[in-house]
Amino acid sequence: MNLFPWAKPKIPVLVLRGVIAARPGMINLDAYTAPIERGFALAKKSKHLLLAIESPGGSAAQSDLIGQFIRRKATESGVSVTAVIGDVGASGGYWLACAADKIYANRLSIVGSIGVITGGFGLDKFIARHGIERRLFTAGENKARMEMFSPLRPQDAEFTRELLEEAHGMFKAWVRERRGARLTGDESKVFDGGYMSGARAKELGLIDGLADIDTLVKELGGKKARPVWLRPRPPRGLLRFITRSAVESALDVAEERILAPGLR
Repeated sequence: MNLFPWAKPKIPVLVLRGVIAARPGMINLDAYTAPIERGFALAKKSKHLLLAIESPGGSAAQSDLIGQFIRRKATESGVSVTAVIGDVGASGGYWLACAADKIYANRLSIVGSIGVITGGFGLDKFIARHGIERRLFTAGENKARMEMFSPLRPQDAEFTRELLEEAHGMFKAWVRERRGARLTGDESKVFDGGYMSGARAKELGLIDGLADIDTLVKELGGKKARPVWLRPRPPRGLLRFITRSAVESALDVAEERILAPGLR
């Protein structure tokens, strides 16, 4: 018996918008643990949770941490998870989408980019040209691997390629695990690191169909259903006035690109 017949059904929608990185203000497990748990708690009645994904990717580790956490919560609760890609759900953004049982997008959404990337700068010739002497002390043969002020060693290049291939293999295994027989295209095209439109992604089995949040909320909860939007809580008090400088943020990005493989 429905004690509140006037009440509108509610479908929780978890908003995953931005770059995936361990830094504050980005998509990461620390920031999203509470919203994810709240989303599954709210989904106890409807048994449906939507992921609104708007991300070009970022940290491979954070993508995996969040994806695995969502799967554990879905298994424990019996809730069905549906991802909806907006403008872009590529690289790490698509990794997050694969945590869902079904994936939808717009026909013009940017989808896929199943690959791994890292990089940096080689400034050894630059400092030599300007008479700058590099003084670097390490304990451990490979402690300064890929150091930008030193010449690139062949063994470092080979190590980095192997590391990227390992991460790429994990990405491909995750997509195969989550999409299974729905992948219908040539894997050399699916896993080449390139991105594609939502329409093409549907043909290759990377997504299940074309739809938006409003349409799916109505399909899953009925014509009167409405979404309950879930996001990390913004900083409160003095913390909201404390921001990092653009230079610090740029250095963070440069360091991350050099030290860790990323899904971008």
